[in-house]
Amino acid sequence: MKNPINRRALLGAATALCAAALPTLSMAQAKIELIYSDTVTEADPRATILKDVFGKSLGPEFDFKPYFGATLFKQGTEPVAMQRGNLHLANLAAFDVQKQIPAWSIVTTAYVFRDHIHMKKVFDSDVGKELFAMMEKQMGIKVLSVPYIGTRHVGLKPKKKINTPADLAGIKLRMPPGEGWQFVGTAMGANPTPLAFTEVYTALQTGAIDGQDNPMGAVKSMKFYEVSSQIVKTGHLIANNLFAISLAKWNSLGPAQQKTVQEAADKFAAAVTAQALKDDSEQEAFMKQQGLDVYSPDVAAFRKHVLDVYSKSKFAADWPAGMLDRINKL
Repeated sequence: MKNPINRRALLGAATALCAAALPTLSMAQAKIELIYSDTVTEADPRATILKDVFGKSLGPEFDFKPYFGATLFKQGTEPVAMQRGNLHLANLAAFDVQKQIPAWSIVTTAYVFRDHIHMKKVFDSDVGKELFAMMEKQMGIKVLSVPYIGTRHVGLKPKKKINTPADLAGIKLRMPPGEGWQFVGTAMGANPTPLAFTEVYTALQTGAIDGQDNPMGAVKSMKFYEVSSQIVKTGHLIANNLFAISLAKWNSLGPAQQKTVQEAADKFAAAVTAQALKDDSEQEAFMKQQGLDVYSPDVAAFRKHVLDVYSKSKFAADWPAGMLDRINKL
């Protein structure tokens, strides 16, 4: 005779099975979601570095979800998305911070940084600490690292030779949307035209704009060289990103988790900076191979003109007292 099924034993076995499954469920639920948005395409080297360096450095405890090509949030809207809790991480432009904190216009000023080493010294100094503290207090956003992403030069479709700011008169120069960005174009002597990064290629192709300003690495990755005739090495902006996290998300992490995220961000910044420096040294030759005229204008004339325009602008009135002198002395 077969043993009858013991209902109590069956219930006990089911309870044991559920208990055994609980650790797995808890582990799955404990994964920390990190949603990231960027304007660069997934084919851009910075996107690859983000996934391979930052994403993999986080380890299995985190669920890292990156979105590229401004598919999740449009360029310039990332800070508000972070403040609303819809986005955790982003590579922000200082110009987007300037919209909410006017004092930040001091580090969006063309020619204020001499080179990438000077830029890093500024952000590593007490000046940087003061600026980052403003972001945390006024925006609820924490800067994790500041990768250098290349030096911005003017790229044009017309073949007109450019030597001084006066030569840019009437040139429709694409600049990202936003008053701060547009003023850079004005100070350079051009006619600034707001346009999203993802729309630049078509606008150059159709003649809606005459040019754009980007590091040569971006010109290559976005293939702007296909619809351009020259690159004028103005070197007006030492481009950087603020690799940042919403303060609410940061504060929700434990000390060990914060350490993991910070170390991953530092590795990401170092790798992006190395790639940008590599691009700086290699892409000029590539552009020339594509038939573009690459040359230096009278940079001293540009620097003098641009800084003079800024000194008389409303933006200079928002600079913290004495901060420009501290930046210049570094």
